[in-house]
Amino acid sequence: MPLYEHVFLARQDVTAQQVEALVEQYRGVIEAGGGAFRKVEPWGVKSLAYRIKKNRKAHFTLLNIEAPPAAIAEMERQMGISEDVLRFMTIRVEIHEDGPSAMMQKRDRDERRERDGFDRGGGFGGGGRFGGDRGGDRFGDRGPRRERPREAEAATETTEEN
Repeated sequence: MPLYEHVFLARQDVTAQQVEALVEQYRGVIEAGGGAFRKVEPWGVKSLAYRIKKNRKAHFTLLNIEAPPAAIAEMERQMGISEDVLRFMTIRVEIHEDGPSAMMQKRDRDERRERDGFDRGGGFGGGGRFGGDRGGDRFGDRGPRRERPREAEAATETTEEN
């Protein structure tokens, strides 16, 4: 039976319990079609890159599914009808990865940083607008500035030589 990874986005104003109810509804559709859920990962509420149906955030959920294509098509049809589902995407895969997905691994890394007290600073090396203290003012590290002849003086010098 084919394997699929499916991600859907639910509106931000629904509760986590309502998202779980949606997952159970779609589990029933898949099981009625002869398939099964292998993993369900709620990723939580995340900001969207752009507004979708007037929403700036959404509940993200990953489903690893083993089911025939007809069951997937029926689940997608019902998601398209639902007003609570903003977007969804299903991808056929060769194998399901064991352990947490990349999104959950990222969350674990972020939580460890906060717990350990590690602060990344303001980017580009820390404080200030573009970096930390570099041990001098912006241009003071170059040394004294050389005087260059002005263009007019340089032009007169070349005409006198001729």
